[in-house]
This record gives sequence, C-alpha cells and structure tokens, in this order.
Amino acid sequence: MERNNLYPVFLKVKNLKVLIVGGGYVAEEKLRFLLKSSPDADVTMVSPMFRPDTMVLAKTGNVTLIDDVYEKNYLQGKHVVVATTDIPEVNIQVWKDCRAEAKLVNVADNPPYCDFYMGGIVTKGNVKIAISTNGKSPTTAKRLRQFFEEVIPENIDDLVKNLNEYRKTIQGDFEEKVSTLNEFTKGLIAKKES
Repeated sequence: MERNNLYPVFLKVKNLKVLIVGGGYVAEEKLRFLLKSSPDADVTMVSPMFRPDTMVLAKTGNVTLIDDVYEKNYLQGKHVVVATTDIPEVNIQVWKDCRAEAKLVNVADNPPYCDFYMGGIVTKGNVKIAISTNGKSPTTAKRLRQFFEEVIPENIDDLVKNLNEYRKTIQGDFEEKVSTLNEFTKGLIAKKES
C-alpha cells in the first residue's frame, strides 16, 4: 500500500525570502494562498507579465514584482522558490538551478520537480492544520480543508490560549508537565458513549 512519506513543517516565512517565477493565474493562486496563511511573507515575483489582480494582491503584502524573464541571479538570497510559468523548459531550468544551490523548490503541477507541496490549510487563530494528498489530488485537499473549516469551532483559539496559561502554572519536569496536560486534555477526544 502506498503511503504519504512527506514530513510536515510550518515555516516562518517572514524570516525567509520566497521567489515566485511567473505572473499568470497559477502564480497568483500560489501568492494568494501564501499571503492568506502568512500575511507577513517576504515575496518576490519575476515575470515578463503580471495579471492585474496579481498586481492588486501584491500591494496587500510585502511583495516585490519584477518585470523580467527568469534568470538564475534571481535566486540569490532566496530560500524557497515556486516555478509557475506555462513554459516547461523555464520551470525545469528553475528546478535545476535550485538543485545546484540547495534551495527548496516547487514546480507547480509537476510533482517530480517538487521538494515540497503547498497543501490545503485551515487556520483558526493559533491553530493551523495542513493537509497533504502527496501531490496526488489538490481537489481532495481543498474539500478536506472546507470540511475542517466547518467542523473546527471558532472558539478553538480560546482553548489554546487557556491551555497555554494553564501550562505555565504546572510544576515539575518536562515529563510531569506532559503527563498533567495529557490527563487534563484527554476529554477533548474522548468518544461519547451511545
């Protein structure tokens, strides 16, 4: 049976520099989801053209638009790169250049050329859930995101903040604190008896 071997991480993209190569619909979609999840992201986009909606969206965040074709020098100082052009040769060149410089890269809609996928994300205050289908079905990730947005209560952030305050009051070593919190929170997932 096939399984998802991806390792999920949550990046502090305000501390990283992101490059999006392309200015079409897919680039705009990647930028929109990036800014929705991380409004303080530091993003540069390079393309010989940008959609009008992309230019408006860029003004809502820390986004620099560069009107040019991709060149390797645009990778300088970047940590994460997303290639979204409709020219496969350009996307593959971006991937090769990133491989040579040990930069994380995602070539949109081309899983063999991805170090990471941009999955579905649900955010409710401090709670964030990322959903991955291992690059197999973005539509399924979207539907799962919609499902979780509906079932996770809006006040989940209050619970997280209250538990954080309670955690600060617990005495003992790390193991004792974990044990106390586990006991205190086990009711959150207890199955209701019929």
